[in-house]
Amino acid sequence: GYRVSLQGSFFGHNHMYITFSEYSPRQHIKLDPPLNIQSNASASKCQIWWSVPWYLADILQYELQYKEYSMSWEMALNKTPPSPEPQIDIEAAELRSGVPYVARVRCKVSEHEDSYHSQWSEWSQTTVFQRAGVPKLSEKTLNTRTMHYLFIPLSFGILVYLFWNCKLSSRYCCFLTSGQKASPALTFPHQLLSFSHSIIYTTGILR
Repeated sequence: GYRVSLQGSFFGHNHMYITFSEYSPRQHIKLDPPLNIQSNASASKCQIWWSVPWYLADILQYELQYKEYSMSWEMALNKTPPSPEPQIDIEAAELRSGVPYVARVRCKVSEHEDSYHSQWSEWSQTTVFQRAGVPKLSEKTLNTRTMHYLFIPLSFGILVYLFWNCKLSSRYCCFLTSGQKASPALTFPHQLLSFSHSIIYTTGILR
């Protein structure tokens, strides 16, 4: 260790004061802040990473702060990475969609490290990110699908209706004589059949 002393001249006399009788530089370290902080946001999470000197990577711990861009740092939230790796994920549930955020990080020697001790570094530069929105179906796609769902059961219902009407009308045909003229009620199933063909054709075009 080292002995740190303070020497000065007071009223014409020199005096020496011992400030630290045993001083160990390893126990009083202040590191430089992390560098190159970057971010990548998706619809599920935001990944943030940074860089530190390789020879310090295994003994450091980090603290991340993030906030909405328009707010002050006093309102920021803190996160601690679960591992010594210089990166962290922020889940989408912690972020508001469409709102820009800003983040920064600082570091110090891990509390589990016995050989060194340090205080927190200054905060790093910031990175700005925004949660990506969930892709939505276009209005045209939604309308097309809606038409499909409506036409398919409607066509099926008409076909069932035609089947039963044709079956019933066949019973009356045997009572018609050669001099009789078919009533409009008997020709109605043929009109419905023609209408159902046009519906099926339209459904095919929508697909």
